Amino acid sequence: MPGKARRTIDVAFPGLRVAVFIDGCFWHGCPAHGTSPHTNAAWWASKLTANRLRDQDTTEHLQAQGWTVIRLWEHTNDHEGASVVEAAVRTARAGRNGRTVD
Repeated sequence: MPGKARRTIDVAFPGLRVAVFIDGCFWHGCPAHGTSPHTNAAWWASKLTANRLRDQDTTEHLQAQGWTVIRLWEHTNDHEGASVVEAAVRTARAGRNGRTVD
């Protein structure tokens, strides 16, 4: 990922500056499906909070560089996720070409 060592984009369209992240419910704290382990609870709470803060920092970093950032949960319907990505790519292409796309 540009400017952040040891961070990766799950799916990148670098020429269009579109970054797609597929966030796992457990690791990224999904409000609907995220869980907190009971064993070693304090350590896990700290770890999962740090993950969410890193996600936020990553998003802000990319957006500051002009990237469109899409974050999808692992449980997102494939067709819905693909539609969101397709729309972002179309918009980015239209902006690059200075025209609108139907």
